[in-house]
Amino acid sequence: MTTTPRFLSASTLSGDAIKNPQGDSLGDLKDIMIDTTSGKVAYAVLSFGGLLGMGDKLFAVPWESLAVDGENKCLILNVSKERLKDAPGFDKDHWPNFAEPAFADKLRGYYR
Repeated sequence: MTTTPRFLSASTLSGDAIKNPQGDSLGDLKDIMIDTTSGKVAYAVLSFGGLLGMGDKLFAVPWESLAVDGENKCLILNVSKERLKDAPGFDKDHWPNFAEPAFADKLRGYYR
């Protein structure tokens, strides 16, 4: 039986594939956002779409919406590709204000 390590470095996860439980690719992990007040990981920044890194759309996904699959070296997000395409996203030059409570509520509601 393979188990997922309890602790992983951010660099270990960076670039890992993000898939849904059906095995569909949803993109890859671009960054991890840490709440400096609590010291906890708040969001994963997922890159989806585009070609060779061009035109990718970025999505902030609440960390608790993801599961680490250590055996397959990927993260699991329980959404369909179609749902992800409609998710609130942003581009690499216009990041949202992660500290805004309305932003957090919107994301948690979407991925709930």
